Amino acid sequence: MKNIRNFCVIAHIDHGKSTLSDRLLEFTQTISERNMTNQALDDMDIERERGITIKSHAIQMYYKAEDGEKYTFNLIDTPGHVDFSYEVSRSIAACEGALLLVDASQGIQAQTISNLYLAIEHDLEIIPILNKVDMESAQIEEVSDQVIDLIGCAKEDILLASGKTGKGVPEIMEAIVARIPAPEGDPDAPLQALIFDSVFNPFRGVIAYFRILNGSMSKGEMVRFVNTGKEYGADEIGILQLDQVPKTKLDAGNVGYIITGIKESKEIKVGDTITTLANPCEKGIEGFEEVKPMVFAGIFPIDNDDFEDLRDSLEKLQLNDASLVFEPETSIALGFGFRCGFLGMLHLEIIQERLSREFDQEVITTVPNVSYFAYTKKNEEIKINTPSDLPDPTTTSRVEEPYIRAQIITKPEYIGGIMSLAMDKRGVLTKQTYLTTERVELTFEMPLAEIVFDFYDKLKSISRGYASFDYMMIDYRESDLVKLDIRLNGEAVDALSSLVHRTKGEYIGRKICKRLKELLPRQQFMIAIQASVGAKIIARETISALRKDVTAKCYGGDITRKRKLLEKQKKGKKKMRQIGSVQVPQKAFLQVLKLDE
Repeated sequence: MKNIRNFCVIAHIDHGKSTLSDRLLEFTQTISERNMTNQALDDMDIERERGITIKSHAIQMYYKAEDGEKYTFNLIDTPGHVDFSYEVSRSIAACEGALLLVDASQGIQAQTISNLYLAIEHDLEIIPILNKVDMESAQIEEVSDQVIDLIGCAKEDILLASGKTGKGVPEIMEAIVARIPAPEGDPDAPLQALIFDSVFNPFRGVIAYFRILNGSMSKGEMVRFVNTGKEYGADEIGILQLDQVPKTKLDAGNVGYIITGIKESKEIKVGDTITTLANPCEKGIEGFEEVKPMVFAGIFPIDNDDFEDLRDSLEKLQLNDASLVFEPETSIALGFGFRCGFLGMLHLEIIQERLSREFDQEVITTVPNVSYFAYTKKNEEIKINTPSDLPDPTTTSRVEEPYIRAQIITKPEYIGGIMSLAMDKRGVLTKQTYLTTERVELTFEMPLAEIVFDFYDKLKSISRGYASFDYMMIDYRESDLVKLDIRLNGEAVDALSSLVHRTKGEYIGRKICKRLKELLPRQQFMIAIQASVGAKIIARETISALRKDVTAKCYGGDITRKRKLLEKQKKGKKKMRQIGSVQVPQKAFLQVLKLDE
């Protein structure tokens, strides 16, 4: 065990984690030159195209140190985007050390700080690394001072590296050996293994990735998952290299995988503990928590006949992405579909993209919203995931909405714009700290619902891409919320309903009506687009009817002939409006949300 090192790579999005991981794999010759690609650990096309990591990836490497000893390194590359911080927290729980990467040209960002706090909470040994030092815009001295202020290390503890050129990789390898402690654990104790990830293989079922804290695991023995209480035989165990390498036994301190033939994702919970039936441990590993979705949206197939296919696709996706939750839902406008919970808007976008690419499922997504709690006058609690769940205002005593603490790190010249954006979104400034003369950290408390749509995009444009953003849930607070209905010719379209703050109802209602007027195709009859709160209409737009010139064939003769034809047309339009239904095109559902364009 003294020659094992378990560590993860943590950083803000786009600071070069995957590129540096590539260099470590090359240096230890874990991947041959022929098989080497950029972002070698990112195995989804969408990850490579967007240049982001969506899932954590574990891999084992071997390194012969300068002292002549041979070491086993278990590396876990983690995502950097705020939506996937759940993946990071699980990876950190499986390690003793972390490489903290900071981009030398951008300095410390919000996600760097939040990931660092996660690592410190788990008592991880931190190795600070300045990446991209080969760039002309690298500010090595300034960023080194920021890192020293943040973690209180000595200047000589900071390593300089470049993921692109491979500079500094030998020094990083030696630092991992010297600074990261070997795993502690008792190989003779009952088995305790923490599941930190799972993937689905269509031929082998669910494959769970684990880290053994105590005891050992052998192929073929019966194991139990502590939280779910299920028991299975360990058909195959092994270590993770670029491919899975089967082994007959794994000891304490090791990271590996187990195949038990499980076909259902519900039976493996990430964060669960594996133990043996023959010699079970007394209790599971602490720190296991269910993932909590932040944003909810309805996903509906374009053709209702594809409903069952969509269910299969979502179940398979859930095996590779433990944070996706869904349940069946029906909508008057869209038919049968699913109410899905996501970690954020990027997560929603990724799931939509994966459904389209991996399963050929083209879907309609409704207005995303967050979940609220309503309390009746008898003090019963009702969870609200869709606007139609909101109980009658006469029976409701209060509605509570989720609040977050948002951390924004930016340059001082953008403070004014960012403050007015946050206050626009009902945010309250709680703290303002100057990290250096050139970087300031702003902390706001604001409703989660306000950041769901376009907050991140607006923040980036106000700060010209400099501001970085991170948030965490704090609590639920009472709020004055109303249900905003959109009606087409008097019929409410449930897929366009949303819950909004009373002060913003009229503003949002007007914007949606104007937007729909541009997006809806004209019909043979007039269409009235209305926004209403309860019975009160607060905004209206009208799409005029397409008219056919019925009097074209009348040349000459009495005026009454023309009047007769026009009257006949008027009656026809009236009848058509009564029986005609307004079809909302698919693109309108998503375009409606982009109100400020």
